[in-house]
Amino acid sequence: MSSENLPQNPEKQLRKPRVAVVFGGRSSEHGISVVTAGAVLRSIDRTKYDVLPIGITTDGRWALTADEPERMAISDRRTPSVDELAESAEGGVVLPVDPGSREVVYTEPGMVPKALGEVDVVFPVLHGPYGEDGTLQGLLELSGIPYVGAGVLASAVGQDKEYMKRVFTSFGLPVGPYLVVRPREWEQDEKGARQRIADFAGEHGWPLFIKPSRAGSSFGITKVDSFEGLDEAIAEARRHDPKFLVESLLRGREIECGVLELEDGPRASVPAEIPPVTAHEFYDFEAKYIDSAAGIVPAPIGDEATAEVQRLAVEAFEAASCEGLVRADFFLQDNGEFVINEINTMPGFTPISMYPRMWQESGVAYAELVDKLLEAALRRPTGLR
Repeated sequence: MSSENLPQNPEKQLRKPRVAVVFGGRSSEHGISVVTAGAVLRSIDRTKYDVLPIGITTDGRWALTADEPERMAISDRRTPSVDELAESAEGGVVLPVDPGSREVVYTEPGMVPKALGEVDVVFPVLHGPYGEDGTLQGLLELSGIPYVGAGVLASAVGQDKEYMKRVFTSFGLPVGPYLVVRPREWEQDEKGARQRIADFAGEHGWPLFIKPSRAGSSFGITKVDSFEGLDEAIAEARRHDPKFLVESLLRGREIECGVLELEDGPRASVPAEIPPVTAHEFYDFEAKYIDSAAGIVPAPIGDEATAEVQRLAVEAFEAASCEGLVRADFFLQDNGEFVINEINTMPGFTPISMYPRMWQESGVAYAELVDKLLEAALRRPTGLR
């Protein structure tokens, strides 16, 4: 029986929908996820929804946390963690695996499990592996609980830069030159992999970007200008992911565009431009989150280029079978053509993050954006769709 055909609980009709905001996680983007959760918790309309904050610790424990978004902010250049916010060092939250029940349970060693009530929708604000990559989405599908954002397939495609590029190419979207080095190749034929990288550098020139295939927030990315920095860059990428990419430098302006799924289909925001960051080699983690390099919204690229990047952003959204929201990142080259770099199925979502800023300039304020995403998730059934 599909989740939408399950018997409805009469008591549910008498209460506000309950939102579980799930954040943190096991990836290197744990802290950014906590910051995002704080912003979402501050903005959910409490007259319309009840809220249950659930944090996932760095070792994967689902913890009950206090509803205190003021503690979820970057302080002294340091991101917060779920371990600091958890109400217990041992207690855990368990989601149901029976789609006939959405009852969440809290357990703690030596204590009787405590029912926390039903959850009607999950707002997952996890970034990176073990949360944004389809794993959490698969659990929620099994549980029959609606959730904000992309489904299993789109989340997995959006997390893995190799397969993202393969999908884009198959749909005719322009991508830049790249090569992929998989774990088995590196472990069994490192010499051959190095030769492929050398051939790539010979064809496309330096500098090159070495990046983990399945990470975000610019973690693990290194710009290298010669073979001299290659070993350290590969080691840094593999510290985050045993599969890594080598990309050539794409010269051009960095342009971003948000996509939001409304009742009548996906719509694109006004685009933003990320100007050159003089204090950094590229738009890395420090520039994004610590030094707060500001983007220009809307991007001063003219009406024709704006329409084109909006069209490409929606095409990328559809190509990867996305739902809910996406931030699509492009390079606008000197010849006036766009090349897509990547999509992010759960982009940075603080009020100063680029995705909400682009929608703010498009006429959708932050709290309204959160509300639209929750409404869309509640409309959408789990299962095949």
